[in-house]
Amino acid sequence: MTTRTGSATYQGLGKDGKGHVSTQSGILADTPYGFNTRFGDEPGTNPEELIAAAHASCFTMALSFALAGAGFNDGTLETSAKVTLDKDGDGFTITKSALDLKATVPGIDPAQFEQIAADAKANCPVSKVLNAEVSLTHTLNG
Repeated sequence: MTTRTGSATYQGLGKDGKGHVSTQSGILADTPYGFNTRFGDEPGTNPEELIAAAHASCFTMALSFALAGAGFNDGTLETSAKVTLDKDGDGFTITKSALDLKATVPGIDPAQFEQIAADAKANCPVSKVLNAEVSLTHTLNG
């Protein structure tokens, strides 16, 4: 079993507050976040951006391992994720994570690739934890 940690602080309240987020690995260390990094263009990060990066990396790794397990040993996978935050009553809800994949896997049949990619989308741990629509579009270059 693997357990990873992250932490966040928020000083001040509401729009005037300022937060900092850190990860166990130290890759994020007191990285700023807050209202203006989430809804504006102030430098820093935000929860949706972090979820998008986590989903893109999780799916891409799952697909990589699935392709290797199917006997393929060469290729390039590039995935972006767009996480949508919609107004929901007085609050907000993450309603969608749209994965977009550009793949080069020499020698793979497109139908086989589509099945392997769909399985990776459905079964990567981040897809499983999201209570949102998860979609996948892809471009395959042989």
